[in-house]
Amino acid sequence: MGDSENVVLVKSYAFAVRIVNAFKYLSVSQKEFVLSKQLLRSGTSIGALNREAVHAQSKADFLNKMNIALKEAYETEYWLLLLKDTHYINEDTYKSINADCKELVALLTSIVKTVKTNINENDRR
Repeated sequence: MGDSENVVLVKSYAFAVRIVNAFKYLSVSQKEFVLSKQLLRSGTSIGALNREAVHAQSKADFLNKMNIALKEAYETEYWLLLLKDTHYINEDTYKSINADCKELVALLTSIVKTVKTNINENDRR
């Protein structure tokens, strides 16, 4: 496993902790249960998929899990934006959590591109 995969494991776990805390705030303080549950599901699944990918059965399986994690990160961006625009979270909270989400998107995008390139190069050999 390369350094970028280690970084994404650490960052996606830290992000999941932030998402769980955001969910607790939204459900207890804001009494918002529907959007926050969607945020909880997509935001925590990023790290879970990264952990699964560590034990992938093949490069294709690894790539698939990373692609799904990337889709979950994009979905999380959507829920964060919706929660901001419906005034369940303020602008500062949104900017802070969304910055972490965008960082995960960038890391996952880089990993996906690298793995795709490696698989394609191996296919040509």
